[in-house]
Amino acid sequence: MHILLGYRFDRWLFVAVFSAALPAADEAVNPASVTHQMWRKIRLGELKIEGDHDAVKALVLQGNIPITYDYIATLMRTPNAFGNGPACIVCHSSNDPSRSYRGLDLSSCEGILRGSTESPARPVISPGKPIESRLVHKLRNNRMPLGVSFLHPTDTESIQKVKKWIDSGAADDEFFKTSVLPLFAEPTAFGSDIACISCHAGFRDPPNFNEVNLSSHEAIMTGAFSRTNKKQGRPGIPIVIPHEAEKSRLYQRLTENRMPPGINPGEESDHPNTSLLMRWIEQGAWCK
Repeated sequence: MHILLGYRFDRWLFVAVFSAALPAADEAVNPASVTHQMWRKIRLGELKIEGDHDAVKALVLQGNIPITYDYIATLMRTPNAFGNGPACIVCHSSNDPSRSYRGLDLSSCEGILRGSTESPARPVISPGKPIESRLVHKLRNNRMPLGVSFLHPTDTESIQKVKKWIDSGAADDEFFKTSVLPLFAEPTAFGSDIACISCHAGFRDPPNFNEVNLSSHEAIMTGAFSRTNKKQGRPGIPIVIPHEAEKSRLYQRLTENRMPPGINPGEESDHPNTSLLMRWIEQGAWCK
């Protein structure tokens, strides 16, 4: 008896075929088979699949299935692969900045590894480190404040004040107290009608997203997820790196739009295809 399981992820179908009964002899012959391992977990009640995300997590990620570049190439060419929007290569198909935004070529593995060539040139992935990869950031992180227009300028007076403060050392000085801190309480400071501290005024999540607190200098420098990380003996994740605004998450979230263009900010950040892209990067981002 065979069972066919089909899982639809937006515009693609993931199918797993496995036997409902496996002879013990077969297990002895090939106990390392991922199909045998999957069936064993199902039989023991260790594998439960209730939706698209669970299917990817249980059958691919937990099964440690290698993600090939062929699949990544398909994602870059497919509309709606990471949420509602055009295919990545519509805007990023060349390392020539006159033909492609940021001089970023996502149409080839070599182009992805090369990264953006327009100044400031920088890599978009860090092989083995998906969380540190800019490509992942751009697919997961909404620009702040939530709902700000994709076309809102990134060099407004308010944003420039934040940049100046960070690049000058991010000190708890008079400039910070009079020109920067008040911005986080001003609803219209960064192109929206929502003040930053409406969602970031404490260290408990909920109601404060990512445990980010923008109500004081000390709180800002404590970083994100400090409450959670403290339980594990680790500090918060820095959102400000003194003297380096471009590398600071606070500045990045005020200036960098989430991709693809026009994606609903309510779209889940952990889309199944984003998880698979992250696994490819984690496995070394090999071009094969």
